[in-house]
Amino acid sequence: MTEKTGPDYSATLYLPKTDFPMRAGLPKKEPELLAHWEQTGLTAKFREAGAGKPKFVLHDGPPYANGNIHIGHALNKILKDIVVRSQRMSGKNANYVPGWDCHGLPIEWKIEEQYRAKGRNKDEVPVVEFRRECRAFAENWLNIQREEFKRLGVSGEWDGRYATMDYAAESIIASEILKFAGNGLLYRGSKPVMWSVVEKTALAEAEVEYEDHTSDWIFVAFPVRGSSARVVIWTTTPWTIPGNRAISYSHRIGYSLYRVTAAPEGNWAKVGDEFILADKLAEDVFKAAKVDAFEKVREVAANELAGLTCDHPLKNLGYTFGVPLLDGDHVTDDAGAGFVHTAPGHGREDFDIWMASSRLLHERGIDARIPYTVDADGFYTKEVPGFEGARVIDDKGNKGDANARVMDALIAAGALLARGRFKHQYPHSWRSKKPVIFRNTPQWFIAMDKPFGAQTSNGATLREIALEEIAKTKWVPAAGENRITGMIANRPDWVVSRQRAWGVPIAVFVKKGGHEILVDKNVNARIVAAFAEEGADAWYKDGAAERFLKPEHDPADYEKIDDVLDVWFDSGSTHAFTMEDAKHFPTLAGIKRHHDGGADEVMYLEGSDQHRGWFHSSLLESSGTRGRAPYDTVLTHGFVLDEKGRKMSKSLGNVVAPQTVIKDAGADILRLWVAASDYSDDLRIGKEILSTFSETYRKLRNTLRWMLGALAHFDPAQAVAREKMPELERYMLHRLAEVDAQVREAYAAFDYKKVVATLTAFMTGDLSAFYFDIRKDCLYCDPPSSVTRKAALTAIDMLCDALLKWLAPILCFTAEEAWLAFRPQAEASVHLTTFPQGLESGRDEALATKWKAVRRIRAVVTGALEIERANKTIGASLEAAPQVFIADEALRAALEGVNFADVCITSSIEIVAGAAPENAFTLPETPGVGVVSRRAEGKKCARSWRISPEVGADPDFPDVTLRDAQALRELRAAGVSA
Repeated sequence: MTEKTGPDYSATLYLPKTDFPMRAGLPKKEPELLAHWEQTGLTAKFREAGAGKPKFVLHDGPPYANGNIHIGHALNKILKDIVVRSQRMSGKNANYVPGWDCHGLPIEWKIEEQYRAKGRNKDEVPVVEFRRECRAFAENWLNIQREEFKRLGVSGEWDGRYATMDYAAESIIASEILKFAGNGLLYRGSKPVMWSVVEKTALAEAEVEYEDHTSDWIFVAFPVRGSSARVVIWTTTPWTIPGNRAISYSHRIGYSLYRVTAAPEGNWAKVGDEFILADKLAEDVFKAAKVDAFEKVREVAANELAGLTCDHPLKNLGYTFGVPLLDGDHVTDDAGAGFVHTAPGHGREDFDIWMASSRLLHERGIDARIPYTVDADGFYTKEVPGFEGARVIDDKGNKGDANARVMDALIAAGALLARGRFKHQYPHSWRSKKPVIFRNTPQWFIAMDKPFGAQTSNGATLREIALEEIAKTKWVPAAGENRITGMIANRPDWVVSRQRAWGVPIAVFVKKGGHEILVDKNVNARIVAAFAEEGADAWYKDGAAERFLKPEHDPADYEKIDDVLDVWFDSGSTHAFTMEDAKHFPTLAGIKRHHDGGADEVMYLEGSDQHRGWFHSSLLESSGTRGRAPYDTVLTHGFVLDEKGRKMSKSLGNVVAPQTVIKDAGADILRLWVAASDYSDDLRIGKEILSTFSETYRKLRNTLRWMLGALAHFDPAQAVAREKMPELERYMLHRLAEVDAQVREAYAAFDYKKVVATLTAFMTGDLSAFYFDIRKDCLYCDPPSSVTRKAALTAIDMLCDALLKWLAPILCFTAEEAWLAFRPQAEASVHLTTFPQGLESGRDEALATKWKAVRRIRAVVTGALEIERANKTIGASLEAAPQVFIADEALRAALEGVNFADVCITSSIEIVAGAAPENAFTLPETPGVGVVSRRAEGKKCARSWRISPEVGADPDFPDVTLRDAQALRELRAAGVSA
């Protein structure tokens, strides 16, 4: 053991002191801070602090209450929280009311599964009882998800949340659909809809995903009446042939009559057969039909096709109607035969061209009625002669016998030319993961192209209003505008009905024997009031029709509609029962929006898939009832993939659960990942990525910790005014002003990636590796009276204040933990502060230009010292006293008035005018500067470790420099000694 020689000066140094730990311990610390916020009533303080300020409302797109949250939920909710917190700290009254979607098929399915497990039959359970169980299921998951969201650090009105199943919400949803009934846009019609046989309901486009599926394909020949020719169609749904009512062609495609000249014996296409085909596809068709040779007889003009009528290929089974040819823009010659089999009950484009041709069909004496060929269980109906009882798809999503039976019938009729199978993308229900079918069903629709309500829209259509409102909305990123514009421009009428039990009913009555919807304000008022008191269950209770219709109307004259609303209508109506309901959501009441010429702003923020989902339905709902969009700004984010860019799945074992990340590393690591990622695109996450962010977090935390430790010695009463500070401090305040402008601009643009990049570069580059490194000697060793030391502490106090406020929206837990150590006697929370004010006054462009030059020269010195350390010529930089050669006079002038030895953290330094010798260290990016390394001369100070000839000059303190001797003298006078 080495005997200590000389005094121990550690007690005389102003070393950092703080209780803010180096190791974050976030999994333990974050719950403590959540409890602290709860105990101090932080949410109520947000409301108080926001009073009188312009409102910024981030209206929550409701997640579905049926399971634990996943990493996509975490991305969404954290991003929302960063938006709200940053807007609040920008001076807005930013309040967030979280909400939940609670109706719909997934929850209904869960209850049915429980019934099946217990041997119960859903159909034998009263609807109100079944709905009560659905409500309890949703409430349970809502409460679980609420705690999981809060654990992410998301601030909001958690006790004042909204849910679509709340009685007040159900009453307003009902009143909203009644508005559509009142303005004439709600109607009952018949259209092909995507239907899930498994789930027994129609599905919206947003409820469908496209997956690989193997389908049968067939070429079928339709005999032309009065001719030996036949028109050939191609389809991948043989089961829809009984529903065929027309053939579509295009006047832009060249067609000809072709004759088979050679074919194998027994082939379906025989020698002498004549077929009309698209010229571009004829060879492919004959190859599929195993025809050995064919010849082109003549061209067939479009006007000739327009006059043709075909027989149905299954005429012998009772399909005796004529099949007209219709000119359609959707027909191409990219594949098939150039003709499109048109079954208006089984396809959207088929339906559209059939309806658009109604006048032509009437003139040709063709019945335009669309048959109901397939029932809700996937069976053919009585309207399908020869096939009744065959099944297209069963209740487990498996292919039935319909395809095979139709193909057999076509073969028997001599109408099938070729068949095969291929794999392609086909629509599946996103819940059951089973294929859907298109089938014609009675449904309720909201019309897109019907002029309505002069008061609301001046006679415009819903589509026109929605498109105008899209153009008025700010889209982040901007590409979102084009995406939703295309969807609205091309979408069909909105199917709003579902044949289920758990939801808000389409609470209307229809005159029996007709289609007229009863519009009566007294009836509507009774419905809405009952729903507000008892929930939508009131519609399903015994005597409901009498309760709502009497005394004005006889219930025997009306049909009560029991279909429930599409859940997208529920969520699309949420603006109505949050932002317009002062009773239940007072913090959101009285919004004076941008669209209405006010200063308040409403933002919707969800994943990019919501252009076809919630953004879409909300826009249509509000445009139809209020004549405007419900939002001013729409921000979208991508999806979360694994580190290799793959979709997460349990089978791949690549699922990253937010609960696991929080348990292992803390929510602030997730929040940093969200903020630092480009959310406009898909995001990646995994062990390595999270490890990188943990390292970034560690560096940021260590910087904060050092500042807090240094500031333990700061007396605000001894703060130094900016004009009296040394140049280095004034330069750092200039940098602080520059960063302030960048951070404010980035927060305003919702560019959190730039916020993180800017702050990380500033904290690790400008501060830790430059300013703090330079000032450590001064801060630790200067005398108590040192103006430089006091100025540095003043600057660090300003830096810490700004950094904690800038970081608070992102690292909400860490910033709060540090703030409580930084300002224990001031504001109760960093989240109640605003971004720093007055930093712009610290700008000094001339000084900044000078110090940029100083930093360039310093970089050359630092590079030279690194080589010396690597060569073990020196240990610490204080052992060096380099010569710095500067040929450029202007660059040399930048060092005037600068203690460059302090800047380079060397014991001394010599500046030499002129070119550097050949052996000097140089950097190509700083020409004209060279460094020759030399060791410092003198003795090592026992207190500051500087090497200086001054050591020993003060007889009272012979083992330290004069600066340190003065510090020791002042400290001794204050009662502090080694």
